[in-house]
Amino acid sequence: MSDSDDLIDDLRRLAERHGDGPAEVIPTRPDVVIVRAGSIVVKAHGPGARREPLELRVRAAAHPALRGIVLGPVTEEVAVVRGRLVTVWPAGTPVDPGDPDAAPWTAAARLLARLHAVPARALPPLPPAGGPARVAATVARLEGRSPAADLVRRTLACLPLPGSPASPGDLPGGFPAPGARLPGPRVPLDSTGAPGHPGEPGASAAAGSLAHGDWHMGQLVSAGGEWTLIDIDDLGTGDPAWDLARPAAWFAAGLLEPSVWHGFLAAYRAAGGRAAGAEGDDPWPRLDLPAQAMTVQLAAASIDKAERAGRPLDEVEHALLDTCEKIARARNACHGAPAQ
Repeated sequence: MSDSDDLIDDLRRLAERHGDGPAEVIPTRPDVVIVRAGSIVVKAHGPGARREPLELRVRAAAHPALRGIVLGPVTEEVAVVRGRLVTVWPAGTPVDPGDPDAAPWTAAARLLARLHAVPARALPPLPPAGGPARVAATVARLEGRSPAADLVRRTLACLPLPGSPASPGDLPGGFPAPGARLPGPRVPLDSTGAPGHPGEPGASAAAGSLAHGDWHMGQLVSAGGEWTLIDIDDLGTGDPAWDLARPAAWFAAGLLEPSVWHGFLAAYRAAGGRAAGAEGDDPWPRLDLPAQAMTVQLAAASIDKAERAGRPLDEVEHALLDTCEKIARARNACHGAPAQ
C-alpha cells in the first residue's frame, strides 16, 4: 500500500468519525486530498502547508464577522495526518463547471464585496493574503526552457508586483496608458477596504483590508441554500483588488463575455465593493496589474498542466499566452530589454 493510500484510509476514518455517511474521495487538484462523509468534508492541505497561518485562517473562518460570507469549519482544530495538515468542513454543492452560463457571478460579486467590507481588525490576526505570492510560486513550478515557459517568465519579470525591487514610479517608459485594457479575441467562457492607488495595487492596502487571496468560481459552494466562499488557505490582509484579478484577466484576454464581466463588476460595486473604485470610476487603474499578474499565473498553470499531460496547449491556453506576449510588449522598456 502506498503512502497516498494510507493517507486516504486515515482520512476516510476521520471523515466517518465526524460525518453521517460513507466516506468517498472527491476529485480535486493533485496536491490536495478531500474526503466526504455525508454532510462533512475532510481536507488534507498541500504538502508544505504551514500550521500556524492555517490555524489563524481557520479561526478567522469561524468568527461571527464572516458568518454567511465564508464557510465556517466543523471544528477549529487543525489535525496532522501522516504529515499533512487536515481540516474539517461542512459539505456544500460546488458550481457546475459544465454549465458556465449558470455560474453565480452576481452572488460571487456580493460575497466578495461583503468580505472586503469586514475590517481585518475584527478578526484574529491574519497573515498576508496569498494573491501576489501565488503568481511567483506558480511560475517557479515551471520546468524546462520551452518558448512558452520563457515567455511567461519574461512577462513576470516585467511586472512591478508588491515586494519587487521596482515600484511603478521607478520603471522606465513604454507602459500602456493607465487603465488601458489589453485587447483580445472574444470567445465564450468555457470553465472556470483600502484599494491600492492607480497603477499600484497594494500600495495603500493597509492591514485593515481583507482579501480571499485566491478567488475563482471553484471557491464557491451552496450550503443551506445560499452561496458562500470556501478555501481559506490564502485568506489574509492585502489589496482586495487581487480578488477581482481572475475575472478581470479572463475578460482582458477575451475569455469572458463582456456582459458577464460588466454585470459582475456592477454587482460588486452595488454591494459596496470598493476594490475597483466607485461606480462610474474607471476600474482598470486598480485592476491592470493584478489582472496582468493573474494572466501570467494562469498561463504558467496551463503550461504545467499541458506538459504533465503530454498534450499541446488548447485554444484558451494559447489565448492566455497571446495576452502574456501583449503584456510583455507593452512593458517592453522593463529592465531596458525589449520583449522578443
